[in-house]
Amino acid sequence: MIKIEINGHEHEAQEGELLLHAIRRVGLNVPTLCHMDGLPPSGACRMCVVEVEGQRGLAPSCAFPVFNGMKVNTNSNRAVEARKAIIELLLANHPDDCFYCERNGSCQLQGLAESHGVRTRRFIGQKNEHPLDNSGVSVVRDPAKCVLCGKCVRACEEIQGVACIDFIGRGSSTLVGTAFNEGLNISSCVNCGQCVAVCPTGALLGKSHIKRVLDAIEDPSLYVTIQHAPSVSISIGEECGVPVGQDMMGVMHAAMRRLGFDAVFDTSFSADMTIMEEATELINRVKTGGVLPMFTSCSPGWIKYVETFFPDFIPNLSTCKSPMQMMAPVIKTFYAQRKGLDPKKIFSVAAMPCTAKKFEADRPEMGRDGYQDTDAVLTTRELGQLIRMYGINLSELEPEPADTPFGVRSTAGKIFGATGGVMEAAIRTAYFLLTKNELPNLKVQAVRGLDGVKEAHLDVNGLNVGVAVVNGLGNAKRLLEAIRSGEKTDLHFVEVMTCPGGCVGGGGQPYGATREKVMARSQTLYNIDACETLRVSHKNPELKQLYDEFLGVPNGEKAHELLHTFYHEREALL
Repeated sequence: MIKIEINGHEHEAQEGELLLHAIRRVGLNVPTLCHMDGLPPSGACRMCVVEVEGQRGLAPSCAFPVFNGMKVNTNSNRAVEARKAIIELLLANHPDDCFYCERNGSCQLQGLAESHGVRTRRFIGQKNEHPLDNSGVSVVRDPAKCVLCGKCVRACEEIQGVACIDFIGRGSSTLVGTAFNEGLNISSCVNCGQCVAVCPTGALLGKSHIKRVLDAIEDPSLYVTIQHAPSVSISIGEECGVPVGQDMMGVMHAAMRRLGFDAVFDTSFSADMTIMEEATELINRVKTGGVLPMFTSCSPGWIKYVETFFPDFIPNLSTCKSPMQMMAPVIKTFYAQRKGLDPKKIFSVAAMPCTAKKFEADRPEMGRDGYQDTDAVLTTRELGQLIRMYGINLSELEPEPADTPFGVRSTAGKIFGATGGVMEAAIRTAYFLLTKNELPNLKVQAVRGLDGVKEAHLDVNGLNVGVAVVNGLGNAKRLLEAIRSGEKTDLHFVEVMTCPGGCVGGGGQPYGATREKVMARSQTLYNIDACETLRVSHKNPELKQLYDEFLGVPNGEKAHELLHTFYHEREALL
């Protein structure tokens, strides 16, 4: 440990530690635009400059290592004026459409202007007039609002390993775009939305389905249903002013009914269904010498990543649809029959933590008889916007249950929202299907946590089953390469989630998701699992009834017709 002085007070720091981390650790804040925790510093925006005694110029704290005896002033007049000048220069050519921008109120540039008292225009520049790229299925690009912080580029390349966007052009003509500055629809984008999650302004946004949903609700000829992913009830509160990590499921159901939805379903129910299908498929592959390791297929960004970058692994993908895409066809078949509804008059909405779900819903494989199984997808952010638009106060609502017959779920289905949750739920049921006994300890600690890759080996009736859990496509890429090279040969089942942290860290979740927030959301899911009694998918009574009355047996003919699909090699289209 070394001694440094920050704003006249002595503190300890690790030798070689970056100054920004040391400043934040003592409870002080220095603004940043380009900094990303966990990645090497880029020092691009210079918003984090501070005055270091003995240094001729201001030091970028995100890239400046501490040294013994260092004396730092984080808010000297010189440092504050430099930051203010950067803000003013960025605003000089930034579009003046804050009232109409989706990020109004959550824009970091707007927040910095507010906190630094920028009230007059000192610099006059030509406004950015780059064309809007609305070609993507899930993400909209507005380069005119880009401040060239580079966070989207780093998220796409260094975290996700996709690299569909980068800096293009030179000098004052530099902008962030795709190869040849074409539309996102013909890039290698996997629709994960992690670029949207880190963008500090409105330069990258999720494509909204709000109008599509409102039009359906207003149409008296349509029966409008909504299902919600396991993690949405954990994060929707953040959009509505509730502290991080609170489960709002019951009041969220009430809010959805007040928005005008005719039926509300919990996708955790179909997560249980996914486990029954996926565990059965895994066992069949192991017993019959099928392609191993088998990869989960719940995360649509991951599916497109394999189809685009690693098509030789397509046979390894489970044929199971995601929980969202299992629920949707069951709504338009079994539920429609029970309610006497025309499937074409059911408008099926899904509230998801994920921008890639919009892409998944529009895939041609996810429809039948001239209609799509899922008609619209609302991200957590969009659902929060609707709740605010309708003036609904969650704190004043009484909790309400989901609608039957898809209203009961196990906690195994609920923990799907955290990385490792799918694997843990699958292990619980696969163990039972193979041994006819429950897993002695339903908590599988080895697959929990936010590590990029987690592995475990389990003894199941004398079979040493190797499993791995991956979150973030960059980590998935490294594992795929290890499997392809023969370096990794002891795996039977692999869970991959596109986004870091899993669905709780999805590209459609509330803005400003730190690692601490993602951990808090995950812990809430695990607390639910620890407190409830129905903890395994194969004991879900409503799911058993659905199989008895309609689906038959897991992996049977009817189940394959509705709950399974196929994937194919694709070029970088859509």
